[in-house]
Amino acid sequence: MLADLFAVMAPVLAGAGLGFTWLRLGHPYPVDFVTRLVFNIGTPALVIASLSSAEIDAGSFGRTMLATALVMCCMAAATFVMARLLRRDWRVLLAPMMYPNTGNMGLPVVLYAFGSAGFAFGITIMVTVSLFQFTIGAMFASSGNPLRTLVRTPTVYAILIALALLLSDTELPRWLANSVGLISGFTVPLMMITLGVSLASIKVKNLGSGIGFSLLRTPVAALLAWGIGSLLDLSPLALSILVLQMSMPVAVFNYLFAQRAQREPEYVASLVFCSTLLALLYLPVLLAILM
Repeated sequence: MLADLFAVMAPVLAGAGLGFTWLRLGHPYPVDFVTRLVFNIGTPALVIASLSSAEIDAGSFGRTMLATALVMCCMAAATFVMARLLRRDWRVLLAPMMYPNTGNMGLPVVLYAFGSAGFAFGITIMVTVSLFQFTIGAMFASSGNPLRTLVRTPTVYAILIALALLLSDTELPRWLANSVGLISGFTVPLMMITLGVSLASIKVKNLGSGIGFSLLRTPVAALLAWGIGSLLDLSPLALSILVLQMSMPVAVFNYLFAQRAQREPEYVASLVFCSTLLALLYLPVLLAILM
C-alpha cells in the first residue's frame, strides 16, 4: 500500500519540485504565458480527449457536475461560520473555501491513483470548479461581466463538444483524436510545474492562521462531498474522486484573484501555501481510505 501511495504522489512532488527549484535557481518562467496556454488550449484539448473517449455516460457526467456545484454552494455557506471562527472578512475567505486546486494538483493525483476511468470524473469536477471560479469568482474579483467571461472561456465549448460526442456515441476522426491527444499531453505536466513555480514566488505570512484554516476546511469539504455524492447516488468511483478533488488544497488562482481585488492577498497566499504543504501529509491518508 505504501508503495502504491508513493507511486501516486511521486509524480506530483517531482513536477511541483521541478518548478519550485527552477524558480529558486533564478531561471525565468513565463507564468502568464503558460497559464494562458494551459487554460485556453491545453485544458480544452484535455477535456475533449478525456471525456470523448471515456466510459462515462451523460447521466453520470451531469450528476457529478451537480454534486460538485452543490458542494461549492455549501462551502460558500460555511464561509460565514469560518469567518467568525477566524475573525476574518467573509469576502476574503469565500474563494479559498469554494475553489480547491482540482487542476494543478487534483488532476495528476486522480490520474495516477485511479487511471483513465477515474480521470474522466476528475476532469468533470475540475471543469465545474473552473466554470464557477472564472464566472462567479471573476465577478467578485472585478467589475467585469461574468457572462462575457463564460462566453470567452474555451473550456465551455470543449465541454459542449465532449457532451455532444458522449450523447451521440460518436468518435472523433482518428487524425483529430491523435492531434487533440498530443496537444492535451502537455497540460498535466505544465500544471504541476506551474504549481511549484507559483508556490516559490508567493510571499507567505500568517502561517499559523493558514494552517488553522486548512485544518478546518479539509474535513468539512470531504464530509460535504461524501454526503452530497451519496445523496445523488454517484458511483463508488465518482464518489471517491469527488471527495478527493474537493479536499484538495486552496487553488493558486485564489491568490491571483485576491491580488486583483486587493482583498488581503498576502493572507490568501498563506492559505495556498499552508494548505498545499498540509496536503502532502493528509492526501496519502485520504488515498489509503478511498483507493
